[in-house]
Amino acid sequence: MSDSKKVEHGTRSLFAPSKSSGDGGPSGGGRRDGNPGRGSSSDPNTVSGVGMDKRVKKKTWTWQRIAGLAAILLFVGFSGYFVWSSTTGGRKLNVEVDKITIADVTFGPFQEFITQTGAVMPRQTVYLDASVGGRVEKIFVEEGSMVIEGQPILELSNAEMQLQMLNTETQRIEQINRLEQTRFQIEQSNLRTQQDIANTEFQLLQAKREHDRLKPLYERQLIAASEYEAALDNYEYLQRRLDLTVSSFQKDSQRQALQLESMQTSVDQMDQNFRLSRERLANLTLRAPITGQLSQLNAELGERQSVGFRFGQVDDLDGGYKVRAAVDEFYINRVARDQTATTLPIAGETYKMEVRRVFPEVRDGRFEVDLNFVSDAPPTIRRGQTIRFRLEMGDPGEATLLPRGGYFQTTGAQWVYVVDASGEFAVRRDIRIGRQNDQMFEVLGGLEPGEHVITSSYETFNEADRLVLK
Repeated sequence: MSDSKKVEHGTRSLFAPSKSSGDGGPSGGGRRDGNPGRGSSSDPNTVSGVGMDKRVKKKTWTWQRIAGLAAILLFVGFSGYFVWSSTTGGRKLNVEVDKITIADVTFGPFQEFITQTGAVMPRQTVYLDASVGGRVEKIFVEEGSMVIEGQPILELSNAEMQLQMLNTETQRIEQINRLEQTRFQIEQSNLRTQQDIANTEFQLLQAKREHDRLKPLYERQLIAASEYEAALDNYEYLQRRLDLTVSSFQKDSQRQALQLESMQTSVDQMDQNFRLSRERLANLTLRAPITGQLSQLNAELGERQSVGFRFGQVDDLDGGYKVRAAVDEFYINRVARDQTATTLPIAGETYKMEVRRVFPEVRDGRFEVDLNFVSDAPPTIRRGQTIRFRLEMGDPGEATLLPRGGYFQTTGAQWVYVVDASGEFAVRRDIRIGRQNDQMFEVLGGLEPGEHVITSSYETFNEADRLVLK
């Protein structure tokens, strides 16, 4: 094919003829008036840009193509990172083996416990509280001294109490005197009444004899009726008088007995008040309640203290020792009487203890417990000494165990670095723990016995996904 034909064929493919918009007839690119139009040429074999449509050059990089290409690159990047993470372990960090600690995951007996600190104190302590207030006049012994029961420790003075006791004693004496005087008057009155009764009985006896003597004579009409009737009236009068006197004496005796009983009750009450006043006055001298050591004494000469002030305490050193500890309130429902505990070594030996008392009151987020030694207490302990012990929180059992370590500060035991079987790297893995003590965690999931875990601190690892061990 000739060059002119190639050009003509190419021109037709690029610029196709179009219909006229005027009369709808065919158009060769010319106009109806015979003038050459667009696309016409005087030489049909000549291709020229004059009178022809201009070819439009398209842009190669449009914004649509750029956005699509960017999306493809992002997709490829994420896919590559995912494949790289799954095959190489994500972010890697080189770690020197001699600067970390590796421990084994084991399966064995597990005992949940908490480590606590307690203070040693005597099992029996009696406090010296002031039952009466007063001014400190004398101090007989010094703090730390051994005392015996009943020994004076200090003496107080209270002028108001002493005056009150004197008034009570005066009222008591006055009441006793009134009772004695009333008793004397009653005895005198009873004596006079008894004398009246005796005289009346004597007169009645004489009147009866006179009546009995005159009665037969009157019946035989040997005496006048008036003489007999006078004797009869006198006899009956004396009889009624005796009856009234005896009845009055009985009633007066009952009334006098009640009066004396009331006065005696009043005197007894005053005696009791007087004894109490004397006891309170005696309480101005504080004495040792038991035999032991005066471990505390808070008293200064001349100071005045009120009722209830605690001057000190006496410890019974022969009754043994106990340990008092403050436990976090989180465990208040898990600590009970008879719960066991074991001391950390004391002079190379451990000792068993039992919880004897749990104080329910919570102060500053803690509650107190008292523990007694099961057998003899350590011979070297002293009052106030601090003892560390492990309080068991349940029965022992078998479990998968992970040693505690510095990693807990960073991960909270939610994940750890597990060393690969090759020993060349360690991979981060999520785990699940249960019970714990100060040495071990109980592993509930994520680890198997025999695996190796980095237990030292993770602070410098920056939560890398893989540690390469060098």
